[in-house]
Amino acid sequence: MRPSAIPRFLHAGETALVVEFGTRIDPAIHARVLAFDRAVQTAQIDAILETVPTYRSLMIHYDPTLIEPQALIGQLQGLPSHAGERDEPRRRWIVPVCYAPGFAEDLETVATQLRLPLERIVALHAGATYRLYMYGFAPGWAYLGGLPVELNISRRAKPRSPTTANSILIAGGQALVATMPMPTGWYVLGRTPERLFSLARDPVFLAAVGDELKFEPIDQSVFAELEERAIRGEIVARQEFAS
Repeated sequence: MRPSAIPRFLHAGETALVVEFGTRIDPAIHARVLAFDRAVQTAQIDAILETVPTYRSLMIHYDPTLIEPQALIGQLQGLPSHAGERDEPRRRWIVPVCYAPGFAEDLETVATQLRLPLERIVALHAGATYRLYMYGFAPGWAYLGGLPVELNISRRAKPRSPTTANSILIAGGQALVATMPMPTGWYVLGRTPERLFSLARDPVFLAAVGDELKFEPIDQSVFAELEERAIRGEIVARQEFAS
């Protein structure tokens, strides 16, 4: 299935529109979402308050006292919606992750369900390149695509106890960095000392939607060192440009 040639404009209550470009997680669809988001920003439509890119759509929050919904749709339909990837090089973040037992609470459960050795799961997870598709659900939670198919595991039937902040999770063919404790149906494979989301830092979000992430295995002693540096406000992930 190819991305929709013409985006769908859907009403989300009285103060938002959803511009939908497809129905699945796909880099080409996501590239169109980001390209349209840039076009909206460039257009500088006064009534638009905020845009929120997701896997396959762009949510546009607007002030209905300044513009009628159909008038806004008319303006948006005049913007380019077929642009491809961003022109500038994509950033890639090398994010340290500890997969030791005290940090990977669900690793053995995942190994049992997928019938894979623990070492194989870590190698697969750390060997993949992920795309940051969206922030959502809870502040700073980073949703990633690119999980190896061998690690595809269904979500839990019942949510597990709250995760630790900065846990690395998988479920439903996706990966996730959970930036704050919360019950979840996903599985914890490790933890990073990095803060992808921090209100004490500018920018608050370390990685931008559309960036790439790779996970670098570290041991507990390195985690402790990097955690201290991260608490002091240092960025401990490494940045490079994607090829």
